[in-house]
Amino acid sequence: RTAFGVDGDRNVSAPLIATPVQLHIHLFSPFVKQIFEMRPLSPQVRHRTLQTESVLGTITFMHFSSLISGKSSLLSAIGLMIGSTVLVGQQVERFVVDQADKFDAIVDTASKVELIADGFRFTEGPVWLEEEGGYLVFSDIPADRLYRWDPRNGVTVFREPSANTNGNLLDLQGRILSCEHGSRKVTVRLSTGKQAVVVDEYQGGKFNSPNDIAVRSDGTLWFTDPSYGLGNREKEQDGNYVYRYDPVAKLVRPIATDFVQPNGICFSPDESKLFVADSGGPAHIRVFKVHDQDVVSGGEVFCKIDIGGPDGIRCDAKGRIFSSAGDGVHIFDADGSRIGKILTPQSPANLCFGGKDGKTLFMTCRTALYSFELK
Repeated sequence: RTAFGVDGDRNVSAPLIATPVQLHIHLFSPFVKQIFEMRPLSPQVRHRTLQTESVLGTITFMHFSSLISGKSSLLSAIGLMIGSTVLVGQQVERFVVDQADKFDAIVDTASKVELIADGFRFTEGPVWLEEEGGYLVFSDIPADRLYRWDPRNGVTVFREPSANTNGNLLDLQGRILSCEHGSRKVTVRLSTGKQAVVVDEYQGGKFNSPNDIAVRSDGTLWFTDPSYGLGNREKEQDGNYVYRYDPVAKLVRPIATDFVQPNGICFSPDESKLFVADSGGPAHIRVFKVHDQDVVSGGEVFCKIDIGGPDGIRCDAKGRIFSSAGDGVHIFDADGSRIGKILTPQSPANLCFGGKDGKTLFMTCRTALYSFELK
């Protein structure tokens, strides 16, 4: 990942400034070569782009002394750059549009992806709470913490340790449900601030590493259980399943057993459809029909992700799916056709809607937290 915060292959057009210095830098560092190499846009972003912006990248070059002998005036000039900066103009794509009218109805093209906070290890599981004026809770899995962010106080530690929590969501009582990789459980945060176990096993065996969760209006919990957080621990389930848990009957059962790595999960607004991402190779999102007694059928592919794979997903009030992907957030219409993309500086792992009017898209992107204002 370059100093511009975007992938040189995918989202950056040819440099606006090209000098002979660049040609010699090619010889010294494949990394620098990737930054300066003048490449056309890849087919994935060779769509109609609503807007581009000029970004001035700053790259500091260090430790060149061993490579420079002074025999060449040009190399000597490069030597003088040690500890200084090279400025290179770039054109950075902000959006990819597949269906212009539908994209315009969702995305305010005057908005930009805004950095809220950074310096984390791997962010995940954003969830918005309306209380106390509104705030966001999100996970940093390897740091073993949940953080809280609000515009008044910034970022503070919300829960530590977090049992390496991944996904978070509110239950029908407004309590935070957490999918804990470390404990291999789904837990809930009580009013006392303590965690209580909701479900932690199926047929006497521990789950792999609960990842993400959806809540139906009947109170049932639907969650994915890939093996990502299992590590070297013994696997006690035969596969990587999608589960349904009834907290009243205390019954858990798999509703889908043929995923490679089930990941993000959400319902359609009327709860007649269940969407589940598979990030374990297929890089697609599947859709199931939900019938009486929470019986599901179908499971056909709803959409495919062309760059990276789907992780966290959300469904808006009109049935459109917002999916994390390798290059940003992909937006799909209710029929599975892609409307467009919001490109992000780092690959998002998860996302949620929030803010005062619910129109802020919060994105946990590797080491940072970003936001984007929707229409």
